[in-house]
Amino acid sequence: MKRKDYSSKDITVTFDLGRCIHSRNCFLQLPEVFDPSKRPWVQADNAAADDIAATIRACPSGALAFKRADGSAEKPPKINRLAIWENGPLIVAGEISVEGADPETRVAMCRCGASKNKPYCDGSHVEAGFKTTGEPTPKSPPTNDDQGGGALVSRVPDGPLKVEGNLEICTGTGKRIAKTSKAFLCRCGASKNKPFCDGSHKEIGFQDSVKPN
Repeated sequence: MKRKDYSSKDITVTFDLGRCIHSRNCFLQLPEVFDPSKRPWVQADNAAADDIAATIRACPSGALAFKRADGSAEKPPKINRLAIWENGPLIVAGEISVEGADPETRVAMCRCGASKNKPYCDGSHVEAGFKTTGEPTPKSPPTNDDQGGGALVSRVPDGPLKVEGNLEICTGTGKRIAKTSKAFLCRCGASKNKPFCDGSHKEIGFQDSVKPN
């Protein structure tokens, strides 16, 4: 889905509705700028560019992004981190390239299998009644002590999400459960070893026939 722009003289806010998971962080932090009851719902002239940028950095899905008039851009964290949300998506922060796209700093990846915007989460887990813990104790992949650098995210057709690159995987409350350079993550919702894939997508006939990268 094409991003929509909302501009002031100091900053341009961009928004992708198909990526929004309705965390409401933007409205709760800066309602004078981000108010879904108004049209346009983003009023970029109503706050300082620094405040708007800080609020956008708290958007977990990357649906909101910004471009500063002075050319400055959002910097990714030095360690790529994946957080497991209770009953919800996988939230990735870092230098993340999804299926060959330009790197982003924040993405929310579907793990319930119901998103209409795969591999991204679009909030469909709520309607689907997806229930699973954000505090798993899975059998983890081998530990990798390296950190930093970019991470590449891609879909295995009719299968898991593949992440290649140094990555720290954490529970929703921040407990580290793995450090790895490659992970295969469940995106069908059926794995018994979440967040990792255990092959259950084959048993349930999960289908998302994307072209392999």
